[in-house]
Amino acid sequence: MQVILADNAGFCFGVKRAVDEAVSVQDKYGKKIYTLGPLIHNNDVVKYLKERDIHAISIDDINKLQNGDIVIIRSHGVPKKTYEILENRGINIIDATCPYVANIHKKVRKYYELGYSVLIVGDSNHPEVVGVNGWCDEKAIITKDGSDLKKLPNKLCVVSQTTEKQSNWEKVLDVVAKECKEFIAFNTICSATELRQKAAAEISKKVDMMIVLGGLNSSNTTKLYEICKDNCLNTIHVENSGEIPDDIINSNKIKTIGVTAGASTPDWVIKEAILKMGEDKNLEMNEQLAYMEQNDKPIIVGKIIKGKVITVSEKEAFLNIGYKADGLLPKNEVTKNESDNLTDLIHEGDELDVKIIRRKNEDGYVVLSKIELEREKAYKDLREAKDQNKTIKVIVKDAVNGGLVTSFKGIRVFIPASHVELFHVEDLNQYINKELEVNIIELKEDRKGTRIVASRRGLLKVQKEDEENETWNSLEKDVVMEGEVKRLTDFGAFVDVQGVDGLLHVSEISWGRVDKPSDVLKIGQKVKVYILDLDKENKKLSLSMKKAMENPWTNVEIKYPAGNIVLGKVVRFANFGAFVELEPGVDALVHISQISHKRINKPEDVLTIGEEIKAKILDVNKENKKIGLSIKEVDEI
Repeated sequence: MQVILADNAGFCFGVKRAVDEAVSVQDKYGKKIYTLGPLIHNNDVVKYLKERDIHAISIDDINKLQNGDIVIIRSHGVPKKTYEILENRGINIIDATCPYVANIHKKVRKYYELGYSVLIVGDSNHPEVVGVNGWCDEKAIITKDGSDLKKLPNKLCVVSQTTEKQSNWEKVLDVVAKECKEFIAFNTICSATELRQKAAAEISKKVDMMIVLGGLNSSNTTKLYEICKDNCLNTIHVENSGEIPDDIINSNKIKTIGVTAGASTPDWVIKEAILKMGEDKNLEMNEQLAYMEQNDKPIIVGKIIKGKVITVSEKEAFLNIGYKADGLLPKNEVTKNESDNLTDLIHEGDELDVKIIRRKNEDGYVVLSKIELEREKAYKDLREAKDQNKTIKVIVKDAVNGGLVTSFKGIRVFIPASHVELFHVEDLNQYINKELEVNIIELKEDRKGTRIVASRRGLLKVQKEDEENETWNSLEKDVVMEGEVKRLTDFGAFVDVQGVDGLLHVSEISWGRVDKPSDVLKIGQKVKVYILDLDKENKKLSLSMKKAMENPWTNVEIKYPAGNIVLGKVVRFANFGAFVELEPGVDALVHISQISHKRINKPEDVLTIGEEIKAKILDVNKENKKIGLSIKEVDEI
């Protein structure tokens, strides 16, 4: 007789985690421990736990507990109100809810609060379904296969019991898709459950008989039995090896027996069954038992374990991880820098924390990673930075349309262009390879991936405010300082003076006449400015350029003595004459009678704007800022 053990048979991650947690807690505290309901749907394990002083109680027994007692929430999870009851009684809670089930609780609560009705695919009396229903105020619609569904709400969130059959999930979705206007569906059937059911289905098609091991009240074991029965009529469901009929073992008609086990069935129950049916009763270890022994230590993808380095080469290191197979740590899972020498980074005898990324490669080794562990820590640091508004430093890797792609410990962080500076940046390439200090403003994780967005604006704004406050404290009236032209308007220019914007009115740009600031100033131009006035309370600064220059009318009578000939430029006309600029800020008047010996009706009949002319200085009146010129007297000479 050949005995074939299905892959993925026995304890699932969540159930084993709950049992291990219970034993660990009992060892730690050394007193009676309670579990809400049987920790596992297996009488042998329940009996074993009871011998360890771990006792199952019902929700009604909570009132009998004392303040400080310890209660373990089993892997099935419980309703939200159960936590509240336990906390109000001062009970110490050890939450061993399966992470997959806890994830369902979060989804149900989220969408229920968003106004969705909840539909659970599963057994209404199963403790997992009862627990899930408790996270939507026990208002969920519960169905096994959708056959009892009639009128459905307009908005629906659909989840599944983790141990439900895939076929039932698909039947329910067919009904929901036809009857519901808006729905969101999460296939929460545990991947381990799917794999276990698939493996059982495949083996049950090839054998003469199937034996399904597990608690008679176990939902997932019952489903395994149903699947196997569909393929092999000669299928039985037993709790342990003692229930396997002897006539099966001694039968000459049965050549092959397939064995599978529910998620609540411990390894030793499976081993006993295989030994009982094995041809060689004295054989301590056959192929199936070797498989079980190798899986005594849970090798789970994503689990963090410790390992001791056995050997190191340039390409890889091998670690003893306390398992039948050693762990393989490739160089590219330690460093991304190809020039690094692995033997410089880790050494024989080192104890390392590593993460399992593959249970078994082609050579039978468990593949490990340090980079993934560091990536996990980096994500943790990023979440902490966002939650606590901490700054981090990133390295700019690339400039793309819309912003900068940066790296934080190997994690991609995006900075939108509008968050790089407080002003628009034309060329983002100038930031490549630079280190920037940023705040995390968005961290979104979903099935599509993780989006992390950072910003410098908040930091730069604070920095600018600090610089401005420092400048305001140091600024004084009637002082000349250097500034930079930042913006131009019709009425003047805004000039940055040590981080503070000041207004330079058009009338204060020059002693001469200025029609538009853009005629004499350019953005980015450095200028000397005089502080006319400052209001520190309201942060207003008034500037002048002409006050920073010498008044051109000072000593004008010395610079332009009467009777001398001067060269000037015609700048504007009036009915009574033409104004000639001698220097910026000093305009002289050529009266219409002094323009020509001939009679003229208006100055523009003889002169043009911008024309350079020679004229005789007739008189200089410093007080009234008037200078009289004569062109015709020059012509006489």
